Order: sequence, then C-alpha cells, then structure tokens
Amino acid sequence: MLERMRWRLTLGYAGIFAVILLFLSAFAVFGFSRELTMQQDTLLNQEAEDQAKNLLDGEDREILAEGSAEYSWVALDPGGRVTSEDPTAATLGSLGLPSRELAARALANGEVVSDTIRGPQGSARVVSMPMRKGGEVVGVIQYARSLDGVRQTIGRLVLVLLPLVLGGLGTAILGGMFMAGRAIRPTRESLERQRAFVADASHELKTPITLIQADAEVAILRGDLTEADRKLMEHALSETERMNSILSDLLLVARLDSGKLEVSDKSFDLATVLREEAERFRVNAAGKDIRLDVRVPGELPARGDPKRTAQILAVLIDNAVRYTPTGGHIVVRGRLRNGRTETGVADTGPGIAPGQLPRVFDRFYRAEAARTRGDGGTGLGLAIARALARAQDGDLAAENGEDGGAVFTLRLPPG
Repeated sequence: MLERMRWRLTLGYAGIFAVILLFLSAFAVFGFSRELTMQQDTLLNQEAEDQAKNLLDGEDREILAEGSAEYSWVALDPGGRVTSEDPTAATLGSLGLPSRELAARALANGEVVSDTIRGPQGSARVVSMPMRKGGEVVGVIQYARSLDGVRQTIGRLVLVLLPLVLGGLGTAILGGMFMAGRAIRPTRESLERQRAFVADASHELKTPITLIQADAEVAILRGDLTEADRKLMEHALSETERMNSILSDLLLVARLDSGKLEVSDKSFDLATVLREEAERFRVNAAGKDIRLDVRVPGELPARGDPKRTAQILAVLIDNAVRYTPTGGHIVVRGRLRNGRTETGVADTGPGIAPGQLPRVFDRFYRAEAARTRGDGGTGLGLAIARALARAQDGDLAAENGEDGGAVFTLRLPPG
C-alpha cells in the first residue's frame, strides 16, 4: 500500500513537472518560430522594396533572389498579370509565385500583406507589396522565401530541448521518489507502530482468553452448576471462542502486513485440498439442508502453499454455507483455465449488491442487506483470503452468478 502511495506521489510530481516542461518548451519553440517569422518578413520587405526600385527606377540593387533557389520574386500589374519575374525561376523554381489572392489583398488594403503559401517546392513565406509611382499604385511586387531553412532551424532547437526535457523529467522522477519517500515516512512509521501494537496486543490477549476458556470448560465438565449457570457459562465460552477467533485473525493480518507470514512455494494437488475442505463443512451444510457439490477432476496441479490455500477455501465455503438459505445449493468446482488453476465457490444465497462488490475484500467492511456479519463473522475473512491468494502469486475475485447468489473465484499458478 505504501509503495503504491509512493509511486502515485512520484508520478504526480513528475507529471506536473512534465506538463510545466512541455509548456515551457512549446512556448520557447512557438516564440522562437514567431521571432524567425518576424525577422523573415522584415528581410522580405527590404528585398521587395529593393526589387521594386530596380523595376520602377531602373536601379541595379543587389537582391538575394539572384541565383538562389531559396528566394524568388514576381511583379504583377493591378489586373493580376505578370509583368516581370525572377529570371532563375524557370530553373530553380518559383516557390509558388505568383499568389494572386495575396496580390489582390495587398491592392485592396493598399499595404504590405505577409502570409505563408504552399508551392511546388514546399511552404514559403511571401510578402506582397504595392508598387507606387508618382503616388499611384501601378502593380504589386511579391517576394518569397522557402521555409525549409526555418523548419531546419526549429528542428535543431527541438533537438536541443528534447534531451533537456528528458533529463529534467528523469531528475523530476528521482526527486519525486525522494520527496515522496520523505512525505510517507511518518505514515510508514505510524503504520509500523500500529502493526506492532496489534500483533503484541493480540498475542498478549491470547493467554488470558485461553485461561478463561479453559476455566469455563472445566466448570461445565464438573456438572455441579445449575441450569441457568450452565447456560451462562456456555454463553461465556462461546464468546471467548469468538474473541479467540478475532485475535487469531488480527495476528494473521499483522504478519501479512509485516511480510513475516511464511508462505511456501511448491507444487500440490488442489483437488485434494478442495475435497478435504468441502468435507469439513458438509455436516454444517447438511444441518441447514444445503446440498454441497464438489466438481473437480481427478487431479488439479497448482503451485503455492497447500495450508494457506486450505485457509482460503475454508473462508469461501464457510461464507457460502453461512449465507445460503435452507434448501439451497453450493457448488465447489476446480479447473485449469487460461494458464491458471482456478477454483470457484458458488452459492444460491442473496448475492452481493453491485455497489458493494468492489469493497467486499476491505477489512471490517460491513455489507448491507442480507450478507452481514450479524452471525458472528469478524469481517476479516475475505480480506485475509485475498491477501493469502496474492501472497501465492494468485488472486481472489467476487461476482454475482447469472442465476443469483455469489461466486468467489480463486486463481493460482499451475503446478
């Protein structure tokens, strides 16, 4: 439980840090991309102005598009017809120019329009600038630059940020584990003290309970009690037996929590264990007129601890007998399924409310309706049974049968 809590805290810390890192990285990439775009638009504006002066004033300013496949330009009249273009466009590519839609926007707004277009050579950034002569718009100059270089620059930035993000995330996980360990340390110490107290108290109470039980049995055997006193003594003996059962369960829980319970790992015949445990409860079942059927093959190889498995089966069959009404039916079956050895105990009792199914294995959980602990159960049996199953690398599950009643399924590794 504490390890799961520690991992949840660690993943929580790491998740929050990862979101922050991803947000900052995305913001850095977006900001850097925006800055590159702004710089590129400024450069294209300058190049468009120089080329417009070359065309309108007959000047010979040097431009970047001369002999470059990364740049291109084109001039259009107000009607959208090409009047001049980059002489190298035919061989190096036009980058998708002209873009008449951008030219129309620039003429309509009377100002520079910048946008990204998709051309034969890929995406390109285009500046459309109205050309004026004598204060009158005589055309549009469009200057374009391929975005391949920008994408490569951003890609290099991502490659630089990626190891930083991964390194930061790894550091966050290590730091999260350390901080989570410190955070749950008081809880761990408190639980350890609680477990020690439960184990010590249960052990210490065992001796006086045993003595009281022995004294009550001796008093009954002497036969010199009145009928009323004998009934009182039998009631006291019954209660001490119940108390002894609760203490035994508490001791077992304490050993399970501390990992000190011995659980062997060996091959055994689950069919034999199942038959023996069913036979133990056959008299109790017959006393309630309950039919107890055992349906297992000749052998059912399993791996684990036969003694602990018998404890699990005892809890399941005892519950089935306890909650099955008079004249009911209990079926205990075993089989190999999906690579696991499986045992099911099904009864014809009232079943388990759907909302209570996830909690039937909780310690001291009190179910409502018909399946309660009013008959003297400790509320620990199913919790202990599942813990014993998992200690053998198995599991225990509960569900309601199709025809009513509860079905408990024990799965163990095959032998």
